[in-house]
Amino acid sequence: MAITTQQLIQWKQQGRSIVALTAWDYAIAQLLDAAGVDLILVGDSMAVVLGHETTLPITLDEMIYHAKAVRRGVRRAFLLVDLPFLTYQESIQQAIHSAGRVLKETGAQGVKLEGGYPEMVETVARLVKAGIPVMGHVGLTPQSVHQLGLRQQGKSEEASERILNEAIALEQAGAFAMLLEHIPADLAMHITQKLTIPTIGIGAGPHCDGQVLVTSDVLGLAEKNPPFAKVYTNLRETITKAVQDYALEVRERKFP
Repeated sequence: MAITTQQLIQWKQQGRSIVALTAWDYAIAQLLDAAGVDLILVGDSMAVVLGHETTLPITLDEMIYHAKAVRRGVRRAFLLVDLPFLTYQESIQQAIHSAGRVLKETGAQGVKLEGGYPEMVETVARLVKAGIPVMGHVGLTPQSVHQLGLRQQGKSEEASERILNEAIALEQAGAFAMLLEHIPADLAMHITQKLTIPTIGIGAGPHCDGQVLVTSDVLGLAEKNPPFAKVYTNLRETITKAVQDYALEVRERKFP
């Protein structure tokens, strides 16, 4: 049976940690789901997997295309899709249209969008009212890379207070969960204690209700990993060696 938003909230109350990873195709999604991952995010980090330097170039159509493939590989996990840059910031109507397309066309169970400023809080409230589950995202918001860079956020008392207030406002607007990205561990712990909805951390320390990483980082496929990621295997090396062995056998006429 597929995991629901209510189940995720219940797990926070029970103290059960939530396991989340990203996926971009059917094969990876199927493996993650079979391995017992609770939440699979079709993240706009896929832009980097597709060769872009930032998350900004990815389009809504591209996100939907990949989310459809991921959906076909998922049976149990909660499936969440990022709304990409400038597909929800222009107006509430644009956000409803974009999020509605994601749910209707992919079969995903919710969307994630970045930012906690007042306009975004209102957008989240309207999306939830329209029946669209929303995960909030505060701290480092990669779609604001040209404003914020990729450095840790919330280090000053003022910035810390702002991020806390954004998270509280997004929860009050109806968000079912909150992504906390690249903020100090003590701030993430404070937010986690204040919210009744689960927090999912990435580079936010050990005190969140769950953790998410980009799967290509976990598997050692990326050329360079963020400082908060842990590499559990080195598939980049394994794949390169396998291809080199295959190429050598073909050239030496040992295969087939």
